[in-house]
Amino acid sequence: MPKKKSLTAKRVFSLFLAYVLLCVAGGVVASAFFLPAVFGANSAVRAVVPSLQVEGIDFDVTDLPQQSRLYAADGSTQIGTFYSQNRIVVPLKKVSEPMRQAVVAREDKRFFEHSGVDIQGVMRAFVQTYLKKGEDTQGGSTLTQQYVKNVLLLQAQEDDDPIAQFHASEDTIARKLREMLIAVQVEKKYSKLEILQGYLNIAQFGRGIYGVEMAARRYFSTTADKLNVVQAATIAAITKNPNNYDPSVESNIPQTTKYRDIVLDLMLQEKYITQKQHDEAKAMKVKDTLKLQSVQAGCDASGDAAFFCDYVTKKILNSEEFGKDAATRKKLLYEGGLDIYTTMDVKANQAAMNAARKAIPANDPSGFEVMMAAIRPGTGEVLGFGINKTYDTSPNANNDSSKTAMNYAVDQIDGGGSGFPTGSTWKPINLIAWMRAGKSITQTLPATSSVNLYSGIPGFRGVGTWEVHNAGGEGTYAESPLDGLVHSHNTVQAAMLKVIGLESIAQTAEDVGFHQASIQKMNMHLKDDTSNGGAYQAPLVIGGTGLASPLTMANVYATIAAKGVECTPIAIKKVTDATGNELNVPKAKCHQAIDPEIAETTAYVLNQFVVRPDGVGRAAQLANGRKTFAKTGTNENTYMLTGGFTTQVASYVAVGNANGNSNFDNKTINGVYHDTWYGSYIAIPAWKDFMDTYLNAIGAPNDDSYGTPSSKYMSGYSTSSSTSGSTSSGTSSGTSSSGTSSGSSNSSGTTSGQSAEDQTPADVTVGGDQTNGGQ
Repeated sequence: MPKKKSLTAKRVFSLFLAYVLLCVAGGVVASAFFLPAVFGANSAVRAVVPSLQVEGIDFDVTDLPQQSRLYAADGSTQIGTFYSQNRIVVPLKKVSEPMRQAVVAREDKRFFEHSGVDIQGVMRAFVQTYLKKGEDTQGGSTLTQQYVKNVLLLQAQEDDDPIAQFHASEDTIARKLREMLIAVQVEKKYSKLEILQGYLNIAQFGRGIYGVEMAARRYFSTTADKLNVVQAATIAAITKNPNNYDPSVESNIPQTTKYRDIVLDLMLQEKYITQKQHDEAKAMKVKDTLKLQSVQAGCDASGDAAFFCDYVTKKILNSEEFGKDAATRKKLLYEGGLDIYTTMDVKANQAAMNAARKAIPANDPSGFEVMMAAIRPGTGEVLGFGINKTYDTSPNANNDSSKTAMNYAVDQIDGGGSGFPTGSTWKPINLIAWMRAGKSITQTLPATSSVNLYSGIPGFRGVGTWEVHNAGGEGTYAESPLDGLVHSHNTVQAAMLKVIGLESIAQTAEDVGFHQASIQKMNMHLKDDTSNGGAYQAPLVIGGTGLASPLTMANVYATIAAKGVECTPIAIKKVTDATGNELNVPKAKCHQAIDPEIAETTAYVLNQFVVRPDGVGRAAQLANGRKTFAKTGTNENTYMLTGGFTTQVASYVAVGNANGNSNFDNKTINGVYHDTWYGSYIAIPAWKDFMDTYLNAIGAPNDDSYGTPSSKYMSGYSTSSSTSGSTSSGTSSGTSSSGTSSGSSNSSGTTSGQSAEDQTPADVTVGGDQTNGGQ
C-alpha cells in the first residue's frame, strides 16, 4: 500500500509538470484545452482545480487585516492596540534592501525569473521529498505561491469557513496544484514588486506577528526600513515555522540561530552580501541582537489608560458611525488598521488614577471603590478616569477585589454599572430650575419639613407625606435657596419643590446633561420613571432616586462651568483608516442648554459654598487661592460624593462599594478607623488632589472672572455680604415617612432612607440628604 501511494504521487507530479510546462510556454488560456487530459487521471485533483479567473479572491495587499491603534489627545502617546492579526502594512519602499534580499534568497532565489511557478524548484523538491527524502532548506514553492497560500488562508478565516481553511493549509499535492495554478494568474495581474510587497506584509513572522513591520518592532524595536543584514536574516528564517523559530522564545534560540545562518549562507551565495558581512553576522549571537518589544493587545496592556481605552472601544462598538451593527464595528476595530485619536489628556488621566489610588489603595481590605471622571467644559471632551483598581479582563479578576474589568465611572452601556445616587451634588440642578422659573435665589422660603404627596407638589399626585429634615436633628429654618445650598439643607429643597414642582426639576436635569446610568433607563425621561423605586419621586430633589455615573455628573457640572453650554461627552476626536481616509466620529452636539446668566449665578453659589464662613464645602478649596466651584454630598452612609469645576476642567468623585450597599460605619479604610466617615475624609481630598495636580500640570491660570451672579436672580442681594447660616454639631441626615409618590399615572413607589452631608469634623454647619438607597 505505501508503495502504491508513492507511485500515485509521482504520477500526479509528472502529469502536473506537463501542465505547468504548457502554462509557462503557451499561456494559461491555451493550456486550458489540455486540462481534461492532464487531470483526468486523478479525480481528487480535478475537484480542487480553481477557476482560472481566481473568482472571489482578493490579492490587494492594502486590504489585509491590520492592527488598530489608540492615541491620547497629544496624537503621539499610544494607549492601546487591537488586532485579529498583529500587522501594520507598509509599502515596499519602507522595507530595507537587506530584508527584501533575505526573503528572496530564503524563499525563492529565481523569483525575478519565473512566471509564478519555478519548474526547477518543483523538480528539486520532488527529488528531495520522494527520492532522497532529505532535509529541504529552500522548498519547491515560489514566493508567489506562498503569497497565494497566505491569501487563501486569510480569506477562509475572514469568511469563517473551516472547510476552506482546511483546504488552504492541508499538506497535500492537491493544495500545491491549486496554489500553482493561481500563482501563474497572479503573476499576470501583479508586478514582481507588488507580489513581494504583498508577501512581506501577509506572512507570519512569529507567534502572533504578521508582516515585516511588526516583526521589526517586535524583535528589534525598530522599523522595517531600518533592518540590517543580521536582523533581516533572523526574520526571514522564521516563516518556515513561526512558532518554533520565534526568537522571543528562549527555547527556540538554537533553531532560530541555525536557520538564520542558512539565510546568511543563501544571501552570500546570491551575492547580496559580502563574505565579511556574512562572517560578522554569523558571529553574532541571536540573543544579543534582540531588543524585544511587547506586543500585548487590548486594554489589558494599556496600564493606567486601560479604563479610558475600554471606554473608547465601547464607544466604537456602540456607535453607528463605525458600522451598521456590532459585528461590523468589531471587525473594523480589530482589522481596519485604524488610527484612533482620543480626547484623553495623559496628565489628567494620570492625576485621576493617582488620586484614586492614594485615597483608597486597590488592595485595601475595605474593598471600597474610588471612581472619578473629568471632562473639559464646553467641548464634551472626556479627559480621563480615576479608578482605584487594576484593570484586568482575565478570569482571575473575579476572585481579586483589587482588579476589575468594569469602569465604574461610566454608563452601563459603556462598560460601567447601573449608577449611584447623587446625594446633595444634585442640588445645583434645583437651583437652576428655580431660576428658570423666574424666581430669585435670595427670596426667603417658609420652613418646610413635610410635603403632601397628593396635593403639595404642582402637577404631581402621590400618596402619603414626605417628611424631610436637616442634619443631626438641626431645626427647620425659613431661608433662601442660596443659603439652603450653601448650608446644603434638605428642607429648603422641599420648599422649592412645593413652588416649582417636580417636572421642571426633572426637565432641567436632562437639559444640563443628566441621565440615568442603566441601559434600561438611560434613554427614559425622568418623569416617565414612576414605577416602584423609580426616579420620579419627591426625594429626587435631594439626589435620592436617580442613579447616574460619575461621568454624567461631571458633565452636569461642566455645563455650569461652560456658561450653560451642554455637550454630549465624547472620547474620540479623529479616526483615520488604513488608507488615511478620515472616518465620521460621534459628535459632542454642544448647545446652549440654560441661560448663561443662570449658569454664572449657579457658579457663584457653588463658590459661596466653598468660601463663605458658614459654607459646608470649605474643605474643597483648591490650592493657591484658586477660585473654586464645588458641591459635596452623601447617600446615607454608603456613598460619598464631590463634584466641581474650574473653567478649565469639571470633575466628579464617588466613593463607596460599587458592588453593594456596604456602609462606612465603623470601618478601617486605608489604615484609618472612624466610627462615622465623612466625605471630607476621602471624597473631597481625592477631588482636590486631582484638581490641584492637573491644573498645576497644565499651568492653568486662576480665572477669577467667572461666577458673577445676575442681579435679576439676586433681588437686591449684595454679593459682598455674607448671609449667616445656622450651625450645629453632628452629622447631617434626613428621614422620610413611609409613603408613596408617583406621576400623574398614580402608580406608587415607596420612599425612605437617611443620609449625611459631607463636612470637615470641625465644620458644624451641616446639611442633610434624604435618599432612596440604590445601587
